[in-house]
Formats: sequence, C-alpha cells, structure tokens
Amino acid sequence: MRIVVPDDNPPTMAGTPALARLRRIGEVRVLDSDATDATVLVDRLRDADVAVNIRGRTRFTADVLQACPRLRLISIWGTGTDNVDLKAAAARGITVTNTPGANAVAVAEHTVALMLAVVKQLPQADQAIRQGGWPRNLVPQLRRKRLGIVGTGLIGREVAAMARGLGMEVVAWTFHPDPGLAGRLGLRYVELEDLLRTADVISLHLRATPETRHFLNRERLALLKSGAILVNTARGSLVDEVALVESLREKRLAGAGLDVFEAEPLPSGHPLASLPNVLLTPHAAGMTPEVIQNGLAMAVENIENFLKGTPTHVVTPS
Repeated sequence: MRIVVPDDNPPTMAGTPALARLRRIGEVRVLDSDATDATVLVDRLRDADVAVNIRGRTRFTADVLQACPRLRLISIWGTGTDNVDLKAAAARGITVTNTPGANAVAVAEHTVALMLAVVKQLPQADQAIRQGGWPRNLVPQLRRKRLGIVGTGLIGREVAAMARGLGMEVVAWTFHPDPGLAGRLGLRYVELEDLLRTADVISLHLRATPETRHFLNRERLALLKSGAILVNTARGSLVDEVALVESLREKRLAGAGLDVFEAEPLPSGHPLASLPNVLLTPHAAGMTPEVIQNGLAMAVENIENFLKGTPTHVVTPS
C-alpha cells in the first residue's frame, strides 16, 4: 500500500500521531512543497494507491486522475472538495473522503471574531492609537441585531449558537432547510431576499460549487441593508469581489471581515487591501492545533475504514 501526501506545505503532517498511524498502514511518502502544477502532482502520485490531500490549492483534475492509474482513494484533510473533480473520480472508481466538522468550532469562532472586530472597529482603533490618536467612535452593539446565516451546515450551526449567546436574532437561508434544526438552534429560516434586505450581519457558509460561484453577485449585494457588514469564512468564489469592493468604497456596506478570497494568496495591490473598512485574514480560520490533530486523525481513519471495506465520510457521487 503506497500512501502519498503530495502537498504538505507548510508542513502539517510531520511528527504527528496521524503520520505514525499512516506508516502502520503502508509505505508513506510526504512531500513538503506545493503540488499546484499538474505535472508535479502526477509525478508524485503516479504509483500511489492513496493520496492524502492537505492543501485546497492542489487540484485533482480529470487529467490528473487519468494519469494516476493505481489511485484508489483521495483522503482530504478538510471539508472543501472543490479542488477535486468528483465526477471524474467516481467514473474511475476513485473514492474521495473528507473530514466534516473537524474545523467547525474553530471556523465559527473566527467568524464571530471577525464580526466583532469589524462592528467594533477594533483594527482602526488600534492603528489610530499607535499613531498617537485617541479615537472614541460610537460603535454598534450586537445584542438584538439580526444575523443572517447563509448555509446551515456544521459551521453555520456553530455560528448560530455563538450568535445566540451574544443575544443576536438569528435568521438563516439554505438550499435544504430543516425545521427541526431551526427549532433546536433557535433560528428562523427566511427567504434569501428577506435575509439580505434585513440582516445587520451576513455570514456565508456555503460550499464552493459551480452553482454557488458569485452567489453574492452585484444584484444580491445591492439588496443588502445599508450599514450591514459581510463576513466570509467559507470560500472566496461565493462573492463577486469587484462588486463587493464597489459597495465597500461607496459605504453602502459598513464593512467586511474576509478570511477567503477569489485568488489566494491575495495578490499584491488588491483593492480589498486598501479599504479601511475591511478586515483581512489569510484563510486561517481553521488553523488551530486542535483542528490539525483532529482533522488529520479523521483523514487517517477514513483510510483505515476504506481498507476495511466500510468507507466513511465519502463525498464521491454514486
């Protein structure tokens, strides 16, 4: 059994209990440099039975999969699957698994931290004081404000619970609403247009798919309540960044907290980086020691279960 980690950059796997578990399964090769070039990725996986995918920027296209005839399983560390051609994998009999929920609490905490920091204007206050100022701006409270959650998967649910703890009213929209879940979380499902028009804070928690690309397009961004803020810790492709920049420049949106972007790393000179009402973090919401350990353990467990004939957390279409 040949197991290859083609993209452990920056290094995550080295020295972990998960790596020791992998070595009990078979021969393991860990590469600690990027595999964003398809030729490099194919060269690393050509003789692999199992690939452990660490970085979402590594793309398992149909051509890559075709060039790796031995590959039977791609075990993704993380929840996102937009970097894998799932249909092509299924057609070739390659199973793809992920680690849902491993980062849910961490990403939810980061989401709420961005929300608070943007609303309370914490970066601006910090910068002003460092420059000799003493700003005393009036900023809103979040209690009794309306949070609109778009997508009520595991992360969206954690955000809802935390927001309720802050005293916020939580409304939500998702592709497949669950009334029972709404009752348990103390939220209310509403129509998307209603959510966009009335929420004081909008938080995105959808998967990146062709259907959700630019989910918040120019038309939907125009619906947002004047003075609202946007938080995105899901995927950058969900938002039309050109339209978002315009809305922020014109101050139709009061601010945004963004952990994800259409191009990552954020290109030098990107307009978002020049806006004072935007707080930027480097796709780091799920980067905690707990997430790393738990997620890697789940990724290895998915391999173990696959080899037992009882695969878990399968995302490949049947």
